[in-house]
Amino acid sequence: MITFAPDLVINRYMAEIVTQENQEKKSLNFIEQIVEQDLAEGKNGGRIQTRFPPEPNGYLHIGHAKAICMDFGIAERYGGICNLRFDDTNPTKENVEYVDAIMEDIRWLGFQWANVFYASDYFQQLWDFAVELIKEGKAYIDEQPQEVILSQKGTPTQPGIESPYRNRPMEENLALFEKMNSGELEEGSMVLRAKIDMSHNNMLFRDPIIYRIVKTPHHRTGDKWKAYPMYDFAHGQSDFFEGVTHSLCTLEFVPHRPLYDLFIDWLKKGEDLDDNRPKQREFNKLNLNYTLLSKRNLLSLVQNNMVDGWDDPRMPTICGYRRRGYTPEAIKLFVDKIGYTLYDALNDMALMEAACREDLNRRATRVSAVIDPVKLIVTNYPEDKVELLDAINNPEDPEAGTHQIAFSRELWIEREDFMEEAPKKYFRLTPGQEVRLKNAYIVLCTGCKKDAEGRVEEIYCECIPNTKTGESESNRRVRGTIHWVSIAHAVQAEVRLYDRLWLVENPRDELARLRETGLDVVDAMKQMMNPNSLEVRPCCYVEEFLADAQPLDHFQFQRIGYFCTDKSSTPDHLVFNRTVSLKDSFKPKG
Repeated sequence: MITFAPDLVINRYMAEIVTQENQEKKSLNFIEQIVEQDLAEGKNGGRIQTRFPPEPNGYLHIGHAKAICMDFGIAERYGGICNLRFDDTNPTKENVEYVDAIMEDIRWLGFQWANVFYASDYFQQLWDFAVELIKEGKAYIDEQPQEVILSQKGTPTQPGIESPYRNRPMEENLALFEKMNSGELEEGSMVLRAKIDMSHNNMLFRDPIIYRIVKTPHHRTGDKWKAYPMYDFAHGQSDFFEGVTHSLCTLEFVPHRPLYDLFIDWLKKGEDLDDNRPKQREFNKLNLNYTLLSKRNLLSLVQNNMVDGWDDPRMPTICGYRRRGYTPEAIKLFVDKIGYTLYDALNDMALMEAACREDLNRRATRVSAVIDPVKLIVTNYPEDKVELLDAINNPEDPEAGTHQIAFSRELWIEREDFMEEAPKKYFRLTPGQEVRLKNAYIVLCTGCKKDAEGRVEEIYCECIPNTKTGESESNRRVRGTIHWVSIAHAVQAEVRLYDRLWLVENPRDELARLRETGLDVVDAMKQMMNPNSLEVRPCCYVEEFLADAQPLDHFQFQRIGYFCTDKSSTPDHLVFNRTVSLKDSFKPKG
């Protein structure tokens, strides 16, 4: 018998605790580690406040889902709050339709904001701040055309050229700034620039534009404003006004962080804000192969009728994934799988589809559906007999129960489940071979009937007695099982088989290359689009159980894939969308 000294036991116990704590720490992403360190140091008074700040100029896409999970997830995990703030500083592209759609998508993903704010809430405060900067000699009106201003920026290795208007008198700058908002000036005629450093190694510090003229009415403020703040000027100040503690964004904003901090310093005029200021922290954005995420390009697809609206199930929008049959849990699972890092990568669409299968496998009801039907006649089964057989709703969920499916003499089966002359390893219906009809009998194929063109129109088989599931011969060994629906009890449906919209792995780069050859965006997109991204099967048959299926109900069509009921489906015209196949079967071009 081996004994341990008490100290040795305690030390081993403490070592196990330390190991467990270290493992838990390792499971945190780097943003969570930053947040925990800030909390431990008592920064921001121990508060956690984040925000999700979309521009309402389009529908949210899968990349936004990652940011939503981060912004709302951090707040939930650490007992804080997350606000929704619309970055509505460009009225030429924004409208209420997008505001409403963004709110719907966030709710559908399972998150709830504490407050709704708009950048336009702070237009007066931002205007007053800009006036103060002019008075302090930190901002000036530039009347040069935009292309001239850009040409004076210099390069990362060469300093920029100062504007001839850089040192104009403060009174003149104030008067012109008021004129920018009066409505009497044309767009592009002048801008307000911050006076920082035209030789700074960060190009964003080379006197950035902070206000421009936009004469389009705003969806909230109407015609009140004609001068609008730029993103870099509005964003950090909005965070500060709201009390944001952690301003989380993607890696392209890393160069913007010093400017973000500088404007907040100018706003507070040197006050000590080290423990009470928003901190911008960046993580990698979500990039997917065979996916185009730019809102501008997605808008082109919609406007040119290349897809069926923003929620077309081939679109990478959150509403498109919802209509296709993805669940919030599947999207969150995918985001968890790819994680958060400090480098951008191209993620594989197959991983997202796998996450969807993993989730739907747990929740989808198993049903029989035949999408390419051919008639099967069980010749020795009574013509007037109907049996109601039990079908398990979901083998992954013992509490899901069962439903009944009718069995009769004449059935629909998949055309691909029969071959008159089959290869050796073909284990489905072929003359002389037995298969099991799922949840029902073992049958022996005896032949077929063809039409004048030689196409099979009827298949014949005989039912083997006592082989129904649960009967004495049900354990009889056969090498194939196929699904079916009773013709007399089947419900006709339209089935839409969706696949990836793009043939190229990186459509963003390929689109840029094609544009360089002189193609416009629509023609370039058409060259990359998958002609088989949608196949409509108008004459499919499903079991009676689906007659009352509601939009967004999830099903596994056995042996085919995962499907959901489309929003256009009605009891008189059932429509089902394929969410994902049972396994990855996509074949890229070439």
